[in-house]
Amino acid sequence: MYLFYKHIKNKSIHIFIISFLVYIFVNIFENYIHYNIGRNHDKEGIKLSSPSSIDWIKIIVIMIIFASIQGIMTYMLE
Repeated sequence: MYLFYKHIKNKSIHIFIISFLVYIFVNIFENYIHYNIGRNHDKEGIKLSSPSSIDWIKIIVIMIIFASIQGIMTYMLE
């Protein structure tokens, strides 16, 4: 438990967490738009529609992977 507290008290871990959360927040909108562009690429105009549950899971898994990479790289550059 002490090791966990030591990492939370470390300011660098806060940079990782903030970077991770900002990436997730901004990227959710971008991925939603990309999903709809890809879905409607052969049609005139873009009709917004919600991804299926499976597509949301895929989007979220990819976002978590890239948010982790973003957070780790920000942490390492600190």
